[in-house]
Amino acid sequence: MKELIKKMVEVVGPSGFEGAIRDVIRTEIASHVDDIQVDAMGNLVARKGQKSPGGIRIMLAAHMDEIGVLATHVEENGFVRFTTVGGVRPHTLLGGRVIFVNGTRGVIGGERLESPGSLHSFEQMFIDVGATSRETCPVKVGDFAGFDRPFADYGDRLTSKAMDDRVGVAVLVEVLRTMESSPNEVYFVFSTQEEVGLRGATTAAYAVDPDLGISVDVTGTGDTPKGSRMEVSLGKGPAIKVRDGGMISDPRVVQWMVRSAEASGLPYQLEVLEGGTTDARAMQLTRAGVPAGCVSIPCRYIHSPSEMVDIHDVQNAVKLLVALISQPVSLG
Repeated sequence: MKELIKKMVEVVGPSGFEGAIRDVIRTEIASHVDDIQVDAMGNLVARKGQKSPGGIRIMLAAHMDEIGVLATHVEENGFVRFTTVGGVRPHTLLGGRVIFVNGTRGVIGGERLESPGSLHSFEQMFIDVGATSRETCPVKVGDFAGFDRPFADYGDRLTSKAMDDRVGVAVLVEVLRTMESSPNEVYFVFSTQEEVGLRGATTAAYAVDPDLGISVDVTGTGDTPKGSRMEVSLGKGPAIKVRDGGMISDPRVVQWMVRSAEASGLPYQLEVLEGGTTDARAMQLTRAGVPAGCVSIPCRYIHSPSEMVDIHDVQNAVKLLVALISQPVSLG
C-alpha cells in the first residue's frame, strides 16, 4: 500500500479544492464499484453491492481534504499574507513550504521578533513566492494552498503532509479492492471540507441515509517523549474509537468492532481522544440518527506538515474493515 499512500498524500487538495485528489481516487476505484457519482458538495460517493436478506446499508467515510492556508493580502513588495484553512498550528509553519492550487510554490517566513524565544503569530508570518512586487506576484487574494512536503518511507513508518486523512482514503480504496462479497449495500464516501466542519459528510450522510456509519480517520498517540496521556501507539493496531471531542461512539458499534477484531486475530486499540472529531459525528447526527463509530489510524504529529503512521496499522485497518462489512452486521 505504500505506493497508493504516496500517490494520495502528495496531491494538493485543501478544503474546498478537492478536485485533483477526487480525480485520482476515482481512477483508482472506478472498476471496483457498481455506481459512482459526485454530489453538489464535491463528495465522491461510490456504491458497492446490494442489500440481501439480513443486510443493511453501510456508509464508510474518509475525507479527501487537507489543512492549508489562504491568501488574504499581497504586500507591495510581493510577500503574501495568509490565514489558515482548518486546524493549522503556528509553531509548525516557520520555514515550511506551501504549494498553491495554481501550482505556485512558496516558503513561510516571519517578521523579526523582539525575543528570540517567542513564537510567531499568524499575523507575523508571510509567504515568499519569489516575487518582488504585488504586480509580479502569481498569488492573488483568495488563492488556497496546501503544504509542500513529500512522502518519505522509513520502513515500517511513513511520513508526509496530509496523512490526515489521505491514509484513510487509501484504506478505503484498498477495502474496495479487497472486498469480494457482502450481504450489505456499502457506500464509500470520500468527503470534502471535513477540516472546516464536517461539511461534505453532513450532506452525504443525509443523501445516503445509512443504517450504520463508520468513519476512517487518523487519531493522536501517546507514545512520544512527554507526549499526551493517551493509550494509543504506533504499530499496535488500528484504534477503535470510544469517544472524541465531538461524539461518543455507539457502544454496540464499539463492541461489534472489538468482537470482529478478536475473531479475526487482528490487533486493535481503544481510542479516547480528548479533542477533535471525525465524519462519524456527521453520520451519527443525520436525519433521525444513525449508529456510528470510527476506525482510526494512529498518527504522530497530526496537523503538521510531517504526519507519521505505521504501515502495519494501515494494513490491519483494511483487514478489520473488510471483516466488518463482509458479514451480516449484528449490534446485539
